[in-house]
Amino acid sequence: MIQPLLDLQPTADPMRFRLEVTPRICVGEGHVFMFGGVGLASAVEAAKRVTGRELIWATAQYLSYARPGSMLEVDVRLPVQGNNITQAVINLHCGDEVIISATAALGDRPDCPEHQWFDLPAMPAPEDCTPWNVWNNQTGELMRRLEIRVAPGSIALAPRTGVPDPSGRMQMWMRPREDFVVDATLLALLGDFVPTGAGVALGIDGGGNSLDNTLRLRRVVPTDWILCDIQMSSADRGFAHGHLRLFSQDGTLMATASQSLVLRWRK
Repeated sequence: MIQPLLDLQPTADPMRFRLEVTPRICVGEGHVFMFGGVGLASAVEAAKRVTGRELIWATAQYLSYARPGSMLEVDVRLPVQGNNITQAVINLHCGDEVIISATAALGDRPDCPEHQWFDLPAMPAPEDCTPWNVWNNQTGELMRRLEIRVAPGSIALAPRTGVPDPSGRMQMWMRPREDFVVDATLLALLGDFVPTGAGVALGIDGGGNSLDNTLRLRRVVPTDWILCDIQMSSADRGFAHGHLRLFSQDGTLMATASQSLVLRWRK
């Protein structure tokens, strides 16, 4: 049975939701915390429920960490409610501590032109790709709930020697191992994988902690696998910047995402 990605619980206040932070939505080895993409996904899901509208874009600033065993409250405000577009502000907090501050726009405008200027990159089909289990040693369980495959010759499979890859680009097919709905909420979670591309592109055993995450949604279409096409743009002063595109199997560009991150790696 298809199920929602997040166990986001309503409260007596229609503008507030609660999310229990369990190991199933966490990452990390020893230092375990809620995956940042789960936070943006929660903000997106809460805003969609409150407004009854589809996402246009959402951005999150990661201010602190939510630990397993804590309870997140997700509060939504709607500063602007127009005929076609609603602007939302969403705060995720544990008590008085704000963990994530997010903003979003939601809505649709019918009978407008549509096109995409990026095509599905040259990539073997998921069944012809190699399973990639780089995160299976984590204490947090989230990464083990995702199935990931890369092309047989992907730079992701090369030894991490500290030598940057000239292209700074990698692709991976991704899907939940559970029967989740493919929607803006899931894409918000998968849009938080720029740090993975940073580690691969720099040839280091690591990646980083996200400072922010912005998702721009085009259109959600039915698909089993989602292609995550990551392009790093730069790394300097201990930080890195990059973006990614999320494609369906039929080549539909569903969303784009961008991030800045604090570089972390094993030396």
